[in-house]
Amino acid sequence: MSEAVSALAGAGFDGIARVEEAGQVGMVTLRGDLDSAAMVKAVKTATDAAVPGQRAITRAGGYAVAWMSPDELLITCDHDKADAVVNSLAKSLAGAQFLAVNVSDARAVFDVSGAQARDVLAKLMPVDFSRAAFGPDIIRRSRLAQVPAAVWMSADDTFRVVCFRSVARYLFDVLCMAAQDGSEVGVLG
Repeated sequence: MSEAVSALAGAGFDGIARVEEAGQVGMVTLRGDLDSAAMVKAVKTATDAAVPGQRAITRAGGYAVAWMSPDELLITCDHDKADAVVNSLAKSLAGAQFLAVNVSDARAVFDVSGAQARDVLAKLMPVDFSRAAFGPDIIRRSRLAQVPAAVWMSADDTFRVVCFRSVARYLFDVLCMAAQDGSEVGVLG
């Protein structure tokens, strides 16, 4: 069996913000009835986090559970724990209609950090990244440049960006262009 590697081997760029590939991140897509008692219990058992509301993200320990659509969650964790999350969900949801898949190696993850991180992302995505509108418990799915992506805050002035692995190089390059020195907008940073 081949060894899993991240999309861009930890590539990084420093400009008005730091853009860095986050490396291998465990990710599980979970689809089903998010309001059912069985789903709420299964997510809590697997992650110790609650099922989030619309456009929200919850966290517990090393797990994050992000709302992706009315019937879909994205669970993030350490890369080596993703299969255990899938197995826990499958056990808890036996007999229910659901889908739980380890998608860790099909995605690329980037961190955009620094005082100007909001400006960098706002150049590329039609989302209000102001501090009043975008805080640590919010997730947005939209186009980042021309690529479908999800974005949330992973720490103060740090945003996590998830995209398909097939567009990782393109997205990294676009983020780096938006973070070039001298490109400050000065509106959100």
